[in-house]
Amino acid sequence: MTKVGCEYGTHRVVEPQGVLPQPAWRIDNMMEIYDNELLIEVDTLNIDAASFTQIKKEANKDLEVMERIMLETVEKRGKHHNPVTGSGGMLMGTVTKIGPAWTGKTPVKVGDRIVTLVSLSLTPLKIHKIKKIHLEKEQVEVEAQAILFSSGIYAVLPSDMSPSLALAVLDVAGAPAQTAHLVRPGQSVLIIGGGGKSGMLCLYEAKKRAGVTGKVIGLGSSKGSCDRMRQLGYADEVLQVDATDPIKIMKAVLEVTNGQMVDVTINCVNIPGTEMGSIMATKDGGTVYFFSMATSFTGAALGAEGIGKDVTMLIGNGYCRNHAVVALETVRECPILWKIFQELYA
Repeated sequence: MTKVGCEYGTHRVVEPQGVLPQPAWRIDNMMEIYDNELLIEVDTLNIDAASFTQIKKEANKDLEVMERIMLETVEKRGKHHNPVTGSGGMLMGTVTKIGPAWTGKTPVKVGDRIVTLVSLSLTPLKIHKIKKIHLEKEQVEVEAQAILFSSGIYAVLPSDMSPSLALAVLDVAGAPAQTAHLVRPGQSVLIIGGGGKSGMLCLYEAKKRAGVTGKVIGLGSSKGSCDRMRQLGYADEVLQVDATDPIKIMKAVLEVTNGQMVDVTINCVNIPGTEMGSIMATKDGGTVYFFSMATSFTGAALGAEGIGKDVTMLIGNGYCRNHAVVALETVRECPILWKIFQELYA
């Protein structure tokens, strides 16, 4: 008889009791499904950018060390939940079993290839083997199994793009969808980390929403990032500035906005210490959206208070309604974006 589970996965929590799977330190990753679960044969992990960057730095880019860190994390916690960044990622695989009480939001059947749109930091995962780590794509080829709860969201892989390309786009689906909600015609917008995966999608959406009367500024720390923004062509200004230097960011944005600063700042970087640059670039009454999981929300709140800045700060919720559709359509309707993502992630 199939065991009965909670739709939010609390039946999988080992410690501490009384919390949900995401904040739990350890969850049960036995692969016998409960009645409301879905079993996935996993072939690819897409590690969250902040987590991947931290692991890569800790391992000094040594692939064997990176592999050991990831395997030990999953062994200890029952999930890929980075203890330093607190973030996870997402996965791609094939549905192999569906519980009789499964009530997922999207139709799915055994044999479907899906991408989970919930964090690996709450997903029961068992890795049998790491086959290959792709440093440039932040993806890991694995032989593994995972569990999805009824409350978990997912997308069936589209047929018009490669699985690795779709995974890269869906990994940051919340960013362009939230950008579409935030940006209004005529506004000035700053995208910090505009040459990265989420940043490029946000640049396109920001320019689309701000229109010809708006102004979109892309900021990157490296020449490569800035070159990609120029190639994309949706940034009215491209600034190469260290994202962790708030004074330099403020001065650079002051110059290109004639002292006005921006209405909306969207932070897409994958390193810590960029909160104050985002806040100081934004005018009083403006909005800062922290999509990055490297953000210290304590630092952002106390930092804004410390400089007397009145801005609305939003946590980067990776989910909003129809975000997967928006992200995939963003790439489909922009040929140059498709080309760049194809080169980088396919």
